[in-house]
Amino acid sequence: MALLPTSLPANFTTLAEDGNQSNSNNCSLQSNNLSISSITAYILSISVLGIVLNIFVLTVFVLHKKPCTVAEIYLSNLAAADLFLVSFLPFWAANVYHKFDWIFGLAMCKMVNVSILMNVYCSIYFVVLISIDRYLALVHPLSLEKMRRPKFAKICCAVVWILGLSLSIPKFINRKLVSHRNITSCSEPDETLFQATEWMILVLGFFIPISIIFFCTAKILKALRNRSIQDVNAKKIDHKANALVLAVLLAFLICWVPFHLRSMPTWLYKAGLLAECSSQIIQHFCGQFFTYLAFFNSVANPILYVIVGKNFRKKVKEVFLQRNYKWSPTMTFRSSRTKLSFMHPS
Repeated sequence: MALLPTSLPANFTTLAEDGNQSNSNNCSLQSNNLSISSITAYILSISVLGIVLNIFVLTVFVLHKKPCTVAEIYLSNLAAADLFLVSFLPFWAANVYHKFDWIFGLAMCKMVNVSILMNVYCSIYFVVLISIDRYLALVHPLSLEKMRRPKFAKICCAVVWILGLSLSIPKFINRKLVSHRNITSCSEPDETLFQATEWMILVLGFFIPISIIFFCTAKILKALRNRSIQDVNAKKIDHKANALVLAVLLAFLICWVPFHLRSMPTWLYKAGLLAECSSQIIQHFCGQFFTYLAFFNSVANPILYVIVGKNFRKKVKEVFLQRNYKWSPTMTFRSSRTKLSFMHPS
């Protein structure tokens, strides 16, 4: 496997340990220098873009004079989770560049993998919170208004961060440095614990949150569709308010759903249903592609804020105006002194 994320299947772990070795059935899964260079460049690009764009998003939310709305609190925490992930990706890029020979020690082996898994959990549950917030705003705007307060939103975000860290502990424990054929890999030697965490990720990090997201999205679309035809202005306001949220939801599903479903061919392989070499090669490269697609979501979100989020673009302009306004009194004072000196020369 060209890149071994936290939660790839166990047979990919074996492939990653050897870097460019074949599997037990002599099914060649070799990585050439061109693919390694391309993957390394891609990961570094995702990291640099993700760091710059997510810091920009967080800066706008922090510096804006008005307090964040509930949706913006969730979006800012999603940006923080994305920033947390992309900040550790250069270590994976270096791992790929050195042909999967881990050179950063055991502590970073554990930290980098925990950062990836925390992003898996935190990102999807922040999206769940965003979906629930939009659901309450459109379907139950009055009866459950107390649940849409900033204080409640901040508590929910804190719970998500604690949950993400807690669910990442098994990976932290199981990650070890394993030496094989002069290569030290950052892998999970305990197969039982590996499989247990894989099922935990699939259930708690995919099926349950995705079910909530689909339920809320279906109710949101139904509520928008059932609005009266006469209430055209309200529809336009709802469209502007929900366009960004729906775009973030769609991007998340496109990037992360394949990442979670990539485990299914591995289970079929272990059950003996995908024993042919061609099937193993397909699952190997699909696993790579879906992993890198999931990483791209950390770059796609801040881009969507700028392209789709009219309110966010408005906040950006207001932040820049705030910065300029703080400098304007000094400049006005200086210009006034200059005018006076010309009017009353000494």
